[in-house]
Amino acid sequence: MAQLVSTEKWQHKLTEMIANQAELSEIIEAIHYVGGYAFLVGGAVRDLLLGKETKDLDIEVHGLTLEQLAQVLEQFGYINYVGKAYGVLRLEKLDIDWSVPRKDRSGRKPQVEIDPEMPLEQAFKRRDLTINAMGIDLHTFKLVDPFKGVKDLEHHILRPTDPTFFIEDPLRLFRVMQFVSRFDSEPTEELNDICKKMDISDVSRERIEQEFFKMLLKSKHPSRGIRWLAKIGRLKEILPELYQTIGVVQNPDWHPEGDVFEHTMQALDQSVLLEYDSEEDRLTVMLAVLCHDLGKVTTTKYVDGKWRSIGHALAGVPLATSLLKRIFGKKELIKTICKLVKYHMEPFIFIASEAEPGAYKRLASKLAPDTNIAQLVKVNIADKRGRKGAKKDELAKLFHEESTFITIAKRLGVYYKPEQPVLRGEDIIDLVEPGPEMGELLERAYQWQIEHRIIDKERLRRYIQMISKEKNKKT
Repeated sequence: MAQLVSTEKWQHKLTEMIANQAELSEIIEAIHYVGGYAFLVGGAVRDLLLGKETKDLDIEVHGLTLEQLAQVLEQFGYINYVGKAYGVLRLEKLDIDWSVPRKDRSGRKPQVEIDPEMPLEQAFKRRDLTINAMGIDLHTFKLVDPFKGVKDLEHHILRPTDPTFFIEDPLRLFRVMQFVSRFDSEPTEELNDICKKMDISDVSRERIEQEFFKMLLKSKHPSRGIRWLAKIGRLKEILPELYQTIGVVQNPDWHPEGDVFEHTMQALDQSVLLEYDSEEDRLTVMLAVLCHDLGKVTTTKYVDGKWRSIGHALAGVPLATSLLKRIFGKKELIKTICKLVKYHMEPFIFIASEAEPGAYKRLASKLAPDTNIAQLVKVNIADKRGRKGAKKDELAKLFHEESTFITIAKRLGVYYKPEQPVLRGEDIIDLVEPGPEMGELLERAYQWQIEHRIIDKERLRRYIQMISKEKNKKT
C-alpha cells in the first residue's frame, strides 16, 4: 500500500503553496464572494496526498461562467485568453490554469462544451482515472472524492473514472502507461480491456512524446509502463523495433537475465539510478539505453556453440532512428542518441584490446559535439547493471574495466570534450585557400595530431604542406 500523508500535513502544505503564490488567497476569496467555488483538481491533489512536490496547479471554478471568472481575475492582473476555447484562463503572474467545468472529446481536433452549472460529481467524472478525479475545496480545504480515488491511490490501482468518458480521449492510453511506471500501479482488468481496443491513430506525436518524457523523467521503474504495453498487446504497434527484441536469445554467460527485451528493461531501470547533470542528460541516456541493443534483432546468430551479435551496435542505428522519429520530434536529440547507440560497445572493446591513447581521442572526436565519453559511460554502466543473476566476480571485473576506461579518458583530458585541434584555418591561410580542401587538410592534420600526440603548430603546418604537395603531384 502507498503511504499517504495525513490530512493535517497536506492541508498545511496546501496553505504554504497558496501563500507562496502572489494574491492567490485573495483571488479565491473574491471568487467565493461572487458565488463561485474554487477547487484544486487533477494531479496536484494526487501529489499532495502522496507528499510529493507539485508545481502545476489546476483550479476549477464552479458556479461562474467563464466570463464571470474572467471579471474576477482581471482585477488581479492581465489575463491570457489563449485557452479560452477550452474553458481555461491564465493570469500572467501566476502559473495556474483557471477553468470552468467542461465536456470534451480529445484528438487532433478536440471538441469542448463549457457548462458552468455541471454538478461536481459529473465534472470529476470526465477525468481519466479515479486517482485524478479528486478535488480540494480551496475555501474549506475539504477533500472531495466521489469515486474513491484515495482508496485506489493507497492500493496502487489505476481505475477508469467512467469507461465511456475514458475511451473518448485516446491519449489516455499513454497516460496509463506513464502512471503505471510513476506510481508502480496496476490497471484494473476493465482498464486493460479498454486500452487494448482504443484507436490511437489520431493522437499527435507531440502529445505522445510528453507522456513518454514523464514516464522516463519521473519514474523509478520506467520499464513497468513498457512491459504493460507488451502485456495488453500494444507494444508491437507503438514501439515495433523494441517489440522485435522479445525472444531474441543472448549468450547466458553474459546475459543470465534472459532475452534482449528483458535485458533492455533491466538496463532502463538501472539508468534511473545514475547521477545526471540535467533532465536533458537523463532523457538522452535513458533513451540511448532503451535503444542500445535493437541491432541484436538482425545480427544475433549461433556461432561456434554460442549466441553472438557481432556488429549489433552499428546495426541498431537505423532501428533506433526509426523508433525515435515515431515518438519524438527533436532531431538533435535523436542524433545524439544514435551516436551513443553506435558507440556503446567501445568501452568494452577499448579495454579488451588495450587501446592506445589515440583511440580514446578519436572516440571523443567522433562523439562531439553532440555528446561525450562521460555520457557514453552512463549508457555503458546501465548496460552492465541490467544483468540480474550475473555472477558477482564477473560484474566486479566489468566495473573494474569501466573504471580503467574512465581513468584513461580523464587522464587524456577527453572525458568531457575532445582534444582541441592545434591548427585552425587562419594558421594555414597562406598554404591553402578557404574551402572544402582546407577543411579536409585540417581534419587530416587533426587526426595526425591525435595519433602522434603533436602539439607543435609548425610541425603540423609542415605536415599539411607535405600532403598538399603529394595531392598536387597526383593531379
